[in-house]
Amino acid sequence: MEEYAREPCPWRIVDDCGGAFAMGLAGGSIFHAYKGFKSTTPGTSRLREMVKTMKLRAPITGGQFAMWGFTFSSVDCLLVKMRKKEDALNSIISGGATGALLTVRAGVPTMVGSAVVGALLLGLIEGVGILITRFSAEQFKQRNPGFEEPDALPPKQSSTSAPSSSGTLPFGSPQMNYGAA
Repeated sequence: MEEYAREPCPWRIVDDCGGAFAMGLAGGSIFHAYKGFKSTTPGTSRLREMVKTMKLRAPITGGQFAMWGFTFSSVDCLLVKMRKKEDALNSIISGGATGALLTVRAGVPTMVGSAVVGALLLGLIEGVGILITRFSAEQFKQRNPGFEEPDALPPKQSSTSAPSSSGTLPFGSPQMNYGAA
């Protein structure tokens, strides 16, 4: 499965890192705004606490997403370079390696667990992408099996000649004889 909209490998890392940061910042802003809203103590401004919590924590969440995007894209580009092909297996391996690399300080059992979860998530994402691609390709398949391509049709009759008496009209329609018995 080729991805035509993706940047070439060195620029893909920067693109994915920036996109992941923006997504983490947006999602983190919503999450931490809600968290700040819910955690206000009586007598304080809910709006002020919401904005304060959002300003403090959302950039950290964005940075964590950016680090994940950077690591994933780096491993993906390394696999493309090593395997000389770009397919779903690269993404699955990259997800597992990213999960392991980002939890290396927590110990081997945590690394293995994160690698399995990362590989499974990316496997699900890639599988759903393949299913959607195959399902959407069905709408472009030929609906009428009796339809022939124009190249396979018989040659046209010239417009100056009169209809032949072989029983067909000028456009290949059969000639009907209603009264003859």
